Amino acid sequence: MNIVSFSPFGYEGSIVTIEVDLRRGIPAVDIVGLADGAIKESRERMHSAIINSGFDFPRERVLISLSPADLKKEGAGFDLAIALAVLMAQKRLEGMAEIEGPILVMGELELSGKVRPVRGIHAAVSTAFECGVRNCIVCSDNKFEAGGVEGMNVFECNFLSDAFACLEKIGRGEIDNCFCSKIALENSSETDFGSVQFPPIEEGTDFAEVKNQPFLVRGLQIAAAGRHNLLAFGSPGCGKTLALQRFVSLLPYLDEEEARSVTRIHSLAGLVGREVSLVRKRPFRMPHQSASLEGVCGGGVHCAPGEVSLAHNGVLFLDEAAEFRSSVLQMLRVPLEQHTLTLCRAGRSTVYPADFQLLLATNPCPCGNFGSREKICLCSVRSVEQYWKKFSAPLLDRIDIRIPVESVPESGTSSDFSSSVSSAELRVGIGRAIHTQKVRQGKYNSRLYPEEVNLYCALSSECNQFLDEAAYEHRLSARAVSSCKKIARTIADMEGHESIEFADLEEAVKYRKNEGGLSLCC
Repeated sequence: MNIVSFSPFGYEGSIVTIEVDLRRGIPAVDIVGLADGAIKESRERMHSAIINSGFDFPRERVLISLSPADLKKEGAGFDLAIALAVLMAQKRLEGMAEIEGPILVMGELELSGKVRPVRGIHAAVSTAFECGVRNCIVCSDNKFEAGGVEGMNVFECNFLSDAFACLEKIGRGEIDNCFCSKIALENSSETDFGSVQFPPIEEGTDFAEVKNQPFLVRGLQIAAAGRHNLLAFGSPGCGKTLALQRFVSLLPYLDEEEARSVTRIHSLAGLVGREVSLVRKRPFRMPHQSASLEGVCGGGVHCAPGEVSLAHNGVLFLDEAAEFRSSVLQMLRVPLEQHTLTLCRAGRSTVYPADFQLLLATNPCPCGNFGSREKICLCSVRSVEQYWKKFSAPLLDRIDIRIPVESVPESGTSSDFSSSVSSAELRVGIGRAIHTQKVRQGKYNSRLYPEEVNLYCALSSECNQFLDEAAYEHRLSARAVSSCKKIARTIADMEGHESIEFADLEEAVKYRKNEGGLSLCC
């Protein structure tokens, strides 16, 4: 029997085998295998926990080896595994039968012998399962997270004595009473189009509260249907943030494959709830403007996930985007194109998935009044140009939908403020489009490769001529022309059209062409 634990590093991490040897000599505990300070301190926690749990601590010299030996191990999650390995080594000397097969053990010990939960359990269990481990022992607070890996027998414990009893059960083959989660993707759905299901609309996220902004709401609906990146720009108080924060109500549930990768990332970050097996709702990350490059892209000593990875299969919303550091904005170009992010630290590298949808909201100029019909802009042409160049043309070219937002006048009749549509109504077109995309190509329209665009977004001769004229008039790049086709395909899917019609392409160009301050930069 091998007791193994997990050493997190980046997205992958490594399984660590814990070996214990009891030998003659002055009683002491030695730990080898590139253990950090937290693991070395576990000698004292383990000693007190074993004594306070009613066990006898070995009187021999204890050697604990963590292998592979050349891999640095960090964190307090090894406490429980080391304590059980020591107890098993002592019991073997007393004639206890050997247990077959490796067992994953993770948990932090208190001096009383109580087991505390640790982060990264889902990542540890899924990695162990891929390595052939079928039994694991974790803290009771981590059992649902561990149960997110179907097929793993999860034994829960609150104290070291409970964990040792679980070892004995495994040795006797008594696994019928273990916590083995059955992953059933049960949904509470208001809109259902085959495999596309939506969560209940939370309070304060309904688009019914967004008044008199039909162009913006329609653009957000198209963005949700095809996972297109979107930029909304307008003067302060025009309703950009109000609308974009409600974008979360247009996002469907994650499917099982998407949920597993999202849950792994959030597990490594310690963001999985106590009673959550798999994260079902799509992430909606909204970092502050003061976020550092490391905080957004990830990094640090352990290569922890950043905001772009935490937004994987979800949305990354940058409000007041022009206030973010230029290095942060430029960093987004690679993950937007490759949907992954590679981090390198001290000779080691890890690859995080980063397939996120980008939403940006910004003012059109430093003072915020450029293009306004009611207010005067005091910014010079050069200052407006410098303002937009902070984004850079390559970054803006990767944003499919651009929406100028005008302020709603304070005075007006009641009918002026009645033009709104609820999230439930918007979901109908979104669900229809997503279901159509999954059946036709198995991916969202925004994720189509160039050769797939020509296959699935074919245009008639009339539409081709119109798109050529629009490209010349609005100075659209080759990527922008491709974006127009993808947006048109999404609109056609929302409307139930088998092929792209002229009206679909005409509307798509409206959401792609350069407006206002954008024309100064790209």
